[in-house]
Amino acid sequence: MAKITEFGYLGVYISDAKAWKEYATQVVGMEWLDEGEGDRVYLRMDEWHHRIALHINGKDDLAYLGLRVAGPDELKEMEEQLKRMEVPFTVGSEEDCDERHVLGLLKLEDPSGNPLEIFHGPHIEASMPFYPGRRMFGKFVTGSGGIGHTIIRADNVDASQQFYSRVLGMRGTMEYKLAVPGGHTVKPYFMHCNDRDHSIAFGLGPMEKRINHLMVEVTEIDDVGITYEIVKQREVPIAITLGKHSNDRMLSFYMRNPSGWLIEYGAGSRPATYQTEYYTKDVWGHEFVEPAMGMSRGSL
Repeated sequence: MAKITEFGYLGVYISDAKAWKEYATQVVGMEWLDEGEGDRVYLRMDEWHHRIALHINGKDDLAYLGLRVAGPDELKEMEEQLKRMEVPFTVGSEEDCDERHVLGLLKLEDPSGNPLEIFHGPHIEASMPFYPGRRMFGKFVTGSGGIGHTIIRADNVDASQQFYSRVLGMRGTMEYKLAVPGGHTVKPYFMHCNDRDHSIAFGLGPMEKRINHLMVEVTEIDDVGITYEIVKQREVPIAITLGKHSNDRMLSFYMRNPSGWLIEYGAGSRPATYQTEYYTKDVWGHEFVEPAMGMSRGSL
């Protein structure tokens, strides 16, 4: 069975490129890459050509998730897998692949209509070292763990879980039974594909946007602290305060980005346990800040 090896890249629609440039570089610390295409710019986190593509069209939501397989044989196997399971897809053209900076590409949707791209062969810019947008103590944690993790919208959690596990070969578990503001309890489902604790999650209940948050991890806890100070100084809305998760043990906080969804910024996560556990609260902190949340049932 062909399996996803990492959440490799993210595409999002944005409306305010100027605000995103200041936020991505001066707050988050990413590298801004504008190749003069007019309708898009890129964010770098490592030696990949890019990890995030910002498409300037005003929608301010998820455009696609890029999910990697090991190589061309695995992509062909995934294509056959999708056919057997009667999942509609299209094979990316050479132009599509050039646009995404990959060697091969399949386009499809998950059961909730979230656009996915299964790819192999990302463009690695080994001769162009990552250059952070501001001073950092360390660097972003990517490598075999991919870009980080994301929580996306799921209209039917069971259908999404079966799709990501049976079709895409990821493993998954419910890790939290969490009380959130408004008297609700959410039971998010976390999907795993490598040594990162989780790569994709869903099950927060109704969401206005397709994406709830993107988690990016850094190597140094000091970068989390410095970023937290920058966020407060610049009055970037904080959605969830500094705290430590029970599942991945990451020290992190959540902030709003210019498109209205969230970036989780953290350090110190543990590798995936490969066995199931569940939790009813985090280790400490992670208090909800209602005015900045913009969501009906919270975030993780």
